[in-house]
Amino acid sequence: MTVELPEMPMVRQRLLDPPVEYDRLRAEQPIVRMRFPSGRTGWLATRFEEGSQVFSDPRMSARRPRHDVPPEEDDDHGSDESGEEIDPTFVFMDEPDHSAYRRLLAGRFSPKSVQQKLQPYIDRIVDEHLAAIECAGADGTPVDLVEHLALPIPCLVICELLGVPYADRDGFHHATEVMMDVSKTRAERGKGARWLQNYITGLVTAKKADPQSSGLLADLIRSSQEDGSILTDKDLVSIGVLLLFAGHDTTMAMIGLSALTLLTHDEQRRHLQEHPDNIGPAVEELLRYLTIVQFGLGRTAKEDLEIGGQQITKGDLVVVAMPAANRDPRAFDNPDTPDFERARTRHLAFGYGVHQCLGQNVARAELKTILPRLFERFPRLRLATPLEDVEMDTYGTNYGVRKMLVTW
Repeated sequence: MTVELPEMPMVRQRLLDPPVEYDRLRAEQPIVRMRFPSGRTGWLATRFEEGSQVFSDPRMSARRPRHDVPPEEDDDHGSDESGEEIDPTFVFMDEPDHSAYRRLLAGRFSPKSVQQKLQPYIDRIVDEHLAAIECAGADGTPVDLVEHLALPIPCLVICELLGVPYADRDGFHHATEVMMDVSKTRAERGKGARWLQNYITGLVTAKKADPQSSGLLADLIRSSQEDGSILTDKDLVSIGVLLLFAGHDTTMAMIGLSALTLLTHDEQRRHLQEHPDNIGPAVEELLRYLTIVQFGLGRTAKEDLEIGGQQITKGDLVVVAMPAANRDPRAFDNPDTPDFERARTRHLAFGYGVHQCLGQNVARAELKTILPRLFERFPRLRLATPLEDVEMDTYGTNYGVRKMLVTW
């Protein structure tokens, strides 16, 4: 008799919390057989300990199919191909290839590099945008905090870092939205991915022809020409696409959700206003509490192994439900309440192990700059609409806020 597998929880019952079904799954079994939205079957890890193992165990491969999109008629679930249009990058590679590529980029994303090269720019543009918000809402007109702050700041920062013209932001942001929308068809997502690939291909060509061009892409091009780098033109385009869409969409989601959390949690907001120097731990707690990668990340077993008492077979897909793992009461006391004085700051919001998010220090710098300054400049900031009218992005790979009107 065929046993019907449960389906991955997708629907949120509360705005800032993961699906409540995760609570039951965590309590009953740390890793359970599951049917994913793609139609594939595999394992879902909902606890922190097992999630950490999946991300860090060398027997788990970063090469995996996409599990969060609905199936289509031509899907072959026996294949390990993702079925997506975008070319894979080093984030889908295992060792030693992964580290060889990551080392070429890591220096530009180190805490020291971000502090020295990006922080002055972040300081300036944040202050400029807060001043613009103050002007826009001076007569009491509600201001969309996503449009005026959460979206433009990450776009400006990633453009500055990569050497991408900011004037092109509408094009690459729209393409990113389409590519990461799980409600779209593969053809629609592919159209967004191809736009990004064509755009970065043109940008790489232009930068190769201009010795004076600036930004990370130009630096990588020069390194490949001068030092015999392993990077091919295809690698340059793939890296550029990855950094462009991931570098702005993820941080945009975190800025919007963090602001919404502070607008709806008076105690945490007061703590931030009274202790702005404590912004580091506050940001780590918001990252844990919100965990924007709402459908988790997968890995593929390279050999038979055991995780959480379950026997995983070579080739099995294992997905870490990161929002659930970061709310695991075995790892965090009172996990459903944001606590800015929490002693433990380790979390899975950026993944774990060698594949941790490359741009995490850039995201931290933006959040640590924006949040205290926002509530210092607008101490009486409040939602201009009922909470239920805040427009959320429920279909994106990253959970976030689409529109949030505020006043003060």
